[in-house]
Amino acid sequence: MPRILDAPSAASSHPGDDLQVAASAAQGEGKREYVQRMFSDIAPRYDLLNHVLSLNIDKRWRKRALRALAWNARPAGTYLDLCAGTLDVGALLVRQPGFRGFVAGADFAVPMLQHGKGKAPYAVLTPVGADALQLPFASGSIDGAIVAFGIRNVADLDAGLREVRRVLRPGARFVILEFSTPRFALVRAAYLAYFHHVLPFIGRLVSGHKSAYTYLPMSVANFPTEETLAERMRAAGFSTVTWERLTLGIAAIHTGTV
Repeated sequence: MPRILDAPSAASSHPGDDLQVAASAAQGEGKREYVQRMFSDIAPRYDLLNHVLSLNIDKRWRKRALRALAWNARPAGTYLDLCAGTLDVGALLVRQPGFRGFVAGADFAVPMLQHGKGKAPYAVLTPVGADALQLPFASGSIDGAIVAFGIRNVADLDAGLREVRRVLRPGARFVILEFSTPRFALVRAAYLAYFHHVLPFIGRLVSGHKSAYTYLPMSVANFPTEETLAERMRAAGFSTVTWERLTLGIAAIHTGTV
């Protein structure tokens, strides 16, 4: 199993992270470079902001996503926490009663992984500096994979889905936990007001980053609907694809099987 690697090289220049850069990245232009640099910059405050801005609901969502992974069918297996960030999901998985396996937490923003060190023993949760589009794992070597709030940041969604499918063994599950947009008009209006105004203000104040928490709602707005994401998972080769909305449609869990 690979150990922690150097981050893929980013651009040597650091242009200003203004709203236009964030908007372009959310639509796909220069997304890889922006996302890698942005998450590296906000790593020190990422966990705090995650829990504060979600009112701690994100913890409940992660637990539900892990149940969808059905890891207890192979409790001693090897699992992938994709776009792992500060390793919250991987750490939660290895702490589950009965889990006896190993988790690789892969992310190309290495500072995020470094801030997750100590959440679980290295022997059971290892950070791996890796791009989601080129994972350093053999085909069919992973017993299950999960990505929480990271798949929308992958520069090429369809290629990323195919790459996950490549590393999963036959019968393994892939679980996606991601933000979505509520369908009910009243809930959607309140959600969008918070997402586009309150969240960016608090995010800038706490993180000190000009555009990271403006990019977030933009990236969600440009992400496929639940139905479309399910279709693209099927197109990438996943079967038995299902999804469910969480908390009035603020987030959704998708599950597919190889």
